[in-house]
Order: sequence, then C-alpha cells, then structure tokens
Amino acid sequence: MESSSTRRMNTRRKLFEAAVTLIAEQGFSSTTVDEIAERAGVAKGTVYYNFASKTVLFEELLRHGIELLTGSLQQAADATAARGGSNVDALDAMIRAGLEFISAYPALTQLYVAELWRTNRAWQSTLMQVRQQAIAVIETVLRKAISAGELSEEIDIPLTASALFGMVLVAALDWQSFQPERSVDEVHSALSRLLQGRVGGDSPRG
Repeated sequence: MESSSTRRMNTRRKLFEAAVTLIAEQGFSSTTVDEIAERAGVAKGTVYYNFASKTVLFEELLRHGIELLTGSLQQAADATAARGGSNVDALDAMIRAGLEFISAYPALTQLYVAELWRTNRAWQSTLMQVRQQAIAVIETVLRKAISAGELSEEIDIPLTASALFGMVLVAALDWQSFQPERSVDEVHSALSRLLQGRVGGDSPRG
C-alpha cells in the first residue's frame, strides 16, 4: 500500500505540475486555487492542506523547480567526474542537463524567467536564493577548471557562471518557442561549441 508520505509527495507533485502550467498560461493573478485543484484532480481543501495560500504555493513551486534543476546540474557534474572527464567536460554535461530539464519543464522555465526580473513579488528573495544555488554549482566547477589549468585564471567566476546559466535558459526558451523542430542534440552541439571556443579560450580559426 502507498504510505501517507508517498501520497502527500504525489499530491504535491500534481499540484506543482497543475499550478506551473496554469500560471504560465494565464499569469499568477488570473489563476485561482479552484483551477489549480481542478487541473490537479484534487479537492480545493487539499491545496490549502499542503500550502497555506496561493502565494506560498507559488513560492514553493519556484523553489522546488529550481532545486530540481540544481540537482540535475550537480548530477551531470558528478557523473562526468566519476568517469574521469575534465572540468570543461563537466560544464558541457551541465549544459546538456539544463537543456534536458528545460525541455521536460518548459512551463516552469517560462515562469521562472518571467518572474526573475519582477521586484514587487513576495517570493523575490526566495527566487534569488535558489537561483544562486544553481549558479554556485557552476561556480564550483569553474574554480576546479581554473585550478586544474583547464581555464584561464583571468576568468571572472561569478559573471561566467551567471552567463552560462543565462545562456542555457535563453537558448532553451528560444529553441522551445521559435525552433522546436531542432533536437536537443543540435541545440547542445551549438552551445557546446560556444563553451569550448569562448569559455575554453580557444582562438577562432579562420
């Protein structure tokens, strides 16, 4: 039989998926708790049992989603290290992991990007904290790459990590919105060449 903790996790996952999709479609203000409950296939009271309010639900959605992305990036880096790959290989694997995550959760990514630059939201500080968690994973690999002599010591680690994170987000959204016929392999290949040629410091060949 399904345990109570497993049932609650499954319920929260349904609410997460329903709310992300609805809010991405019609905005936070226009989305009601009734709609979230109906889309998730649960009673309205179940939403409030799991989350104190719609605002709390949305804040937890963003936190949960970016933590999932952070976990995907970390797993990609760890798997590369385990098989003896370089730190630049780990960065490349993280780019692919990010693309695959965004492909699996496009509505979440659209929501995150839309909310990132708003300053009047109750969850703004939470959003900044979880964003930094994701970027910190990239910063760690960049530091290792510099220490190993794979990358130049002149690299600005915080800015480069933010640039890589932003590159994946923007490229993936553009891919999903305007070039959906492309495969993840094609998009990853293009970003991989940018990584190897720009961040890796290789000079362009004429």
